[in-house]
Amino acid sequence: MALREPPAMGTPMLPAKTFEGEVVVVTGGGTGLGRAIAVEFGRLGASVAIASRNPEHRAQGVAAVEEAGGRAAGVALDVRDAANVATAFDEAEAELGPVSHLINNAAGNFPVAAENTSANAWRAVTQIVLDGTFFCSTEFARRRIAAGAGGSILNIGASYAWTGGPGTAHSAAAKSGVWNLTMSLAVEWAPDDIRVNGLVPGLFPTEEHPDAMRAIKVGATEEERARRIPGGRLGRLQELGWAATFLCSPFASYLTGHWLVLDGANWLRRNVVMPEFTPVRDTLPKRK
Repeated sequence: MALREPPAMGTPMLPAKTFEGEVVVVTGGGTGLGRAIAVEFGRLGASVAIASRNPEHRAQGVAAVEEAGGRAAGVALDVRDAANVATAFDEAEAELGPVSHLINNAAGNFPVAAENTSANAWRAVTQIVLDGTFFCSTEFARRRIAAGAGGSILNIGASYAWTGGPGTAHSAAAKSGVWNLTMSLAVEWAPDDIRVNGLVPGLFPTEEHPDAMRAIKVGATEEERARRIPGGRLGRLQELGWAATFLCSPFASYLTGHWLVLDGANWLRRNVVMPEFTPVRDTLPKRK
């Protein structure tokens, strides 16, 4: 037995024109989970700016949104650079109109033991995850506050932000900062009708994980990965899109400062007798 499968991809959860006339920026929206979120916004009538450093990724995201019937444009963006963030918002608004929703999905991660993490490796992750989320969020909020218009921000998190975890010191610390930042900004910007929430995905089928992340052995097949989850299956990409669009929709207009975990109860899994412990340095590929 497993948790039942959701409705098929393309099945609407919200009214068809929920985001008609609105513009959504999805950072890292050209691949994987970011693209799934971008597609669902496009399906619901939004114009979507696919923001990424990689031109191929931008093109892939635009094509996916357009295939779903939405309107999209690619925008070059390096979230680590505050000046570039402002330029990217200018370009998105010139192409699509004022941005009313922001999805902070861009991330960097690779498994490494803490004692082997260089200063550059630390900064590579923390600047994308934490600095990038702050730069994009404040740029978005300044524009919406100046316009006297509301909006929503959705930050994509990770459950190890709350627990820590081996091989993820850089990413877990950065994601923990995003978790705290989400709640701080929700309080600050609620009077401006700007909502700030977070979404924590579990395991979803995607072939676009960086090679470095493939070093974490979670199973070679979907069936093997599913056996590691209490819910008995992986998440489906449409479920992620539904959750993201709901959290940004007017149907969640009183919901802010909240984190939604979508992982089949996996992060809560505990056993009376835990599996034998293996030090992280013994689980990762040996450094050359």
